[in-house]
Amino acid sequence: MRLIGYKRVSGVGQVTDGFGLTIQDAALRKWSKANGHKLIRIEEDEGVSGAKDAVDRPGLSAALLAVQEGEAEGLLVPKLDRLARALTVQEATLAIVWRAGGRVFAADSGEILRDDPDDPMRTALRQVVGVFAELDRRIVVKRLKDGRTAKAKTGRKAVGSYAYGFHGQGKGRQRDAAPRSDEQTAVARILALREAGASYRAIAATLDAEGLKPRRAAQWSAMSVRAVAQRATESSGPRP
Repeated sequence: MRLIGYKRVSGVGQVTDGFGLTIQDAALRKWSKANGHKLIRIEEDEGVSGAKDAVDRPGLSAALLAVQEGEAEGLLVPKLDRLARALTVQEATLAIVWRAGGRVFAADSGEILRDDPDDPMRTALRQVVGVFAELDRRIVVKRLKDGRTAKAKTGRKAVGSYAYGFHGQGKGRQRDAAPRSDEQTAVARILALREAGASYRAIAATLDAEGLKPRRAAQWSAMSVRAVAQRATESSGPRP
């Protein structure tokens, strides 16, 4: 049987399971050879969520088109959750293949059989797998969101610009906030002056006079000093 392969990774998937494109590619080729099928090619989507519909995934769209146009007789995926990580997307994609007269295979479990009205458990078990794949995705997303929130509470940001007193350090997943010495000096001065009873306006004037610069503006304002002071006071992050 002529099969079109499909593999996918998202940022979340790469972090959680290490099931990268190279490993998926090997699994597809090994399974098709062991089961006597011809793998005509492998389509892929890199850095794309499994919760997205096929229309938003160029690789999956190309694989489905190959089945619909008769170029391939079936779709082969490494695991069902590489096809989709949302139940509605999973079921819609399977339906497209089946309506075109194609078959669907997963390298880790064999053929994903189409619905049979005389065997309702078949559909139920497949959908349970889809439900848990979606649940797993949501848990991972929440964990990452919680991590960003925890960093923000220390005056840092996991993405985007960093709070005054910090800058980004490292690359990729290892990137994190690190103290910026010149700005940390200004933060320490603000806290010291505030503890001594100085007003925000007076602190702004002192910082300007001492050459301690804000990040973007030409000079300090009472509001910008207040924002830095409040963040530093609430933060449990690193200080000089």
